[in-house]
Amino acid sequence: MERLSKNPKNYPFLPLVFLLVIGSCKQKETPSTPFEQFLPKIEASLDELVDVWYPKSIDTLNGGFWSDFDYKWDKKGKQDKMLVSQARHVWTASELALYYKDDTFKEIAAHGYRFLRDEMWDSENGGFHTLLGIDGDSLKVLSSGKSTYGNSFAIYGLAKYYQVSKDTSALELAKKTFYWLEEHAHDSVYGGYFDVLQQDGSWMLDVTENDKNYDNFIRKDWKDQNSSIHLLESFTTLYEVWPNPLLKKRLEELLLLIRDTITTEKGYLTLHLERNWTPVSLRDSSKTYRKQQFYLDHVSFGHDVETAFLMLETSHVLGRKNDTTTAQKAKKMVDHALEWGWDEQNGGFYDGGYYWGASGKRTIENRAKVWWAEAEGLNSLLLMAQLHPKDEQYETLFKKQWEYLDTYLIDHEHGGWYPEGLDTDTEAEKAAKAQVWKVNYHTIRSLINVITMLKGDFELSKIEH
Repeated sequence: MERLSKNPKNYPFLPLVFLLVIGSCKQKETPSTPFEQFLPKIEASLDELVDVWYPKSIDTLNGGFWSDFDYKWDKKGKQDKMLVSQARHVWTASELALYYKDDTFKEIAAHGYRFLRDEMWDSENGGFHTLLGIDGDSLKVLSSGKSTYGNSFAIYGLAKYYQVSKDTSALELAKKTFYWLEEHAHDSVYGGYFDVLQQDGSWMLDVTENDKNYDNFIRKDWKDQNSSIHLLESFTTLYEVWPNPLLKKRLEELLLLIRDTITTEKGYLTLHLERNWTPVSLRDSSKTYRKQQFYLDHVSFGHDVETAFLMLETSHVLGRKNDTTTAQKAKKMVDHALEWGWDEQNGGFYDGGYYWGASGKRTIENRAKVWWAEAEGLNSLLLMAQLHPKDEQYETLFKKQWEYLDTYLIDHEHGGWYPEGLDTDTEAEKAAKAQVWKVNYHTIRSLINVITMLKGDFELSKIEH
């Protein structure tokens, strides 16, 4: 199967030498695992997913990547340029270049890198802007503050691009971003990082009025699991190419905070915490307010299974031999999500639940099965199956999860993934295939990891604990 179109008109920014390699065949190794019957279909699914995203999403007019596509993959929407989605494309294209050994993807990643460097970096205050909008023939800043979460993805993409390109300017920009976060977002007293920052990077603890329309103002005094786990992810990737002592210190700090403080004893992440890591709870708020602010306080099964993988990855990259504590906590997180958030009938993880206090009462509050969470679930279930081969439930549930994705989430007519499983939202088949918060890094990373695991080549699954 061809990876990308051979029509040079689709790649006006690519050198001819790279066009000559498009469509080259990738030889597949013969699988020899208990799951070998799944390998050809998952490989084909990855190929089809890649083909629908690239080159279609490459924006040769404004730079970077187009953001908004409808269910048939027609460009529809504002096409704002959000740092998170632009940086995720850089990471994904770089990862694809390594996976397919195809320099065409390296050129796509380079195209995205130049956009981050030339358009999204704030030359006045440092750090990356969160959101740009297309304004005629130019771009304008739409965001009023900076985001540690967004800057973490910039590091993630830049470090991965350096890994494939050896472009030292990309590595220097990743380092520059790390030091900017160190100066502006890191809390030297309590550890961890603030996510919500002013445009110049200063904290917002003393800001009482949202007169500048700051993003996520309600979270200005808090820390959170989401920016923390993605800093863990990005710092891990950066450490692989730049084993700096301060970076290692911050990476170890994040791993322990996430494992021992943000993750509860039951095995789920606290979503938001005060500066001193006291959990934020809306349990005593009104039902209406709690429902409106659901994203601030609930059990997110998708983040839990994702974090299990990310913690194991970080521990491995740091060279923490026999790290049984991290291994046990990761397994506990997956087991907790399976025990409570798993749909035994169709497969798939529900979006969110809620614990109601000391009584132990708990309820599923949102039964949606969101695309990114299901992708992360596939990855973590197979990883658990390989790390714990005597526990046969993981093998069974991995197979069921793949069948769920193939039946309810993958669009076999138009390509790509629906934003939500059709079993929980029958209208999802007509929903947008892409927007600033729906890109392809969760799905493509999961499929690449799973394929690599099925071939027996995934380093993380070979670890003995």
